[in-house]
Amino acid sequence: MGDHIKIRPAAGKWVVRAGGAVLGETANALELTEGDYPPVIYFPREDLAMAFLEETDTVAACPFKGTAKHFDIHTKSVVIENAAWSYEEPNDVAAEVKGYIAFYPQKAAVEQL
Repeated sequence: MGDHIKIRPAAGKWVVRAGGAVLGETANALELTEGDYPPVIYFPREDLAMAFLEETDTVAACPFKGTAKHFDIHTKSVVIENAAWSYEEPNDVAAEVKGYIAFYPQKAAVEQL
C-alpha cells in the first residue's frame, strides 16, 4: 500500500528561507519521495529556528503517511500562512519523518547548499 513512499537521508547540506529570514540549515535532512510527486525535504526540528513557526489549526490527512499538522511562518516583515507541515504520529511507512518539518515550495525556499 505505502510501498510507493521512499525515505532516505538527503545528500549534502540544506537551507530553508522565507520572508527574508533563514529558518534553518541542516546536514541531517530526509528526502521523501512519493510516487510521481517531486521529492520533499524534511528538516529536523533541532536544526530549525522554531521561534519563526507557529502551529495552526489546519490538518491534512494522507492515507499513507498519516495526519499532518501545519505551521505559519512569522518573520519581521510577513506572516506566511500554513507554509509548513509535520507528521507528529505518522503511519509506519513514514515513521522516519516523525518530528521533522517540511515546507511548501511556493511559500518557502528549500535549497541544497
